[in-house]
Amino acid sequence: MPYKWLLFDVDNTLLDFAQTETLALEQSFAQHGLPFPGAAKQRYHEINQGYWQRLERKEITPEVIRTGRFQDLFADLGVTFDAELFANSYLVQLGQQAPLMDGAMELVMGLNGRFQLGIITNGLANVQHPRLERSGLKPHFATVIISEEVGVAKPDAGIFDIAFARMNQPAKNEVLIIGDSLSSDIIGGINYGIDTCWFNPNGQTTDLPVTYEIKTLHQLNGIL
Repeated sequence: MPYKWLLFDVDNTLLDFAQTETLALEQSFAQHGLPFPGAAKQRYHEINQGYWQRLERKEITPEVIRTGRFQDLFADLGVTFDAELFANSYLVQLGQQAPLMDGAMELVMGLNGRFQLGIITNGLANVQHPRLERSGLKPHFATVIISEEVGVAKPDAGIFDIAFARMNQPAKNEVLIIGDSLSSDIIGGINYGIDTCWFNPNGQTTDLPVTYEIKTLHQLNGIL
């Protein structure tokens, strides 16, 4: 396929968000002298995922996510602590963690120059910008679209409209989106009329009409 633009998701596509989340959570609990029970990590992951899914459905704003997820977590754990204070610490910690997914840097460096590269991520600006800088990925991308900054999140067509405007309106058949999330990246791409590449390392199944499916980032080279 003669693609000119590749649009990448960030979390659990280029950067290992599961590892990032765990490190930031552990360090924030330690920073405030709070016990970190074994159930906290999984419970937070479930609560946080629920909040981001609600954002995708336009039920809440990013501001609600910042503290709401910790209010819910502390209520579950029986912890009494200022959720806003904790949220601020957590976001700082999150921005300092930038572990790469296996093969991400090699892939991006190999594609840069052959294709125009863009990032389209549902996230908070003060977290995603420092993580992309710290990872070394940012210089390879011509445009970075972060949902909080543009006021609309995947899978909404509005974020793709903004991306295409920044990309100088390429033809839709010249653009491929690569991401791990069916509900934001893949449904967003399908609804917008662009080809999709589902990064599916865990071997999940779907009935969605994805254009390509890969289990490792290296496999993207075979498609392109």
